[in-house]
Amino acid sequence: MQTAILLYPALTALDAIGPYDVLSRIPDMDVVFVARETGEYRTDQGSLGLIADAAFADVTAPDVLVVPGGFGTRPLMNDRDHLDWIRHVHATTTWTTSVCTGSLLLGASGLLEGLDATTHWASYDALASTGALPTAERVVQQGKIITAAGVSSGIDMALQLCAHLAGDDVARAIQLSIEYDPQPPFDCGSPAKAPAELVALLRQITDEKQAAYG
Repeated sequence: MQTAILLYPALTALDAIGPYDVLSRIPDMDVVFVARETGEYRTDQGSLGLIADAAFADVTAPDVLVVPGGFGTRPLMNDRDHLDWIRHVHATTTWTTSVCTGSLLLGASGLLEGLDATTHWASYDALASTGALPTAERVVQQGKIITAAGVSSGIDMALQLCAHLAGDDVARAIQLSIEYDPQPPFDCGSPAKAPAELVALLRQITDEKQAAYG
């Protein structure tokens, strides 16, 4: 089996690396990082670079597609090369998935029209603009499409995907191997739990950062 993880400028690191760390542990799974062109792609914090070893032309029929999110998704919502490639590989994938605002690219590709889907909580309006029906669930499955909410939810999505691909026992073993047993120090990981003023502040910061990327 082959999993293709899309890279592009200003993606969020954990959106890609979280699923990678889970899916790469599935026996006989080949994980490839792919981009329009091979080379290094800096994350949205700028201090980390990820390497795409394959270009779109090299990866035409992966079994699994993972589209991570990040501030760099918005400019790509009108980028023909990326949207055409996503549509092309989706036609033959077993699973097409996204993390965080990666779902905006699935939506812009026309894959989420009329479907329940999720994304980062600050991007529900952008997701709705693609024809999707935003939901606050952490992981949403609609047929062979699985969307995950913000950043850390990509690990949850990947474990669920692992269960589909290799069975519950393998997924449980991988969860144990990475010691994924979250015990966060604060109970404010969603806008429903966080103080209203904190939600407002983060929304403002997010909007300002997004405006800088276009």
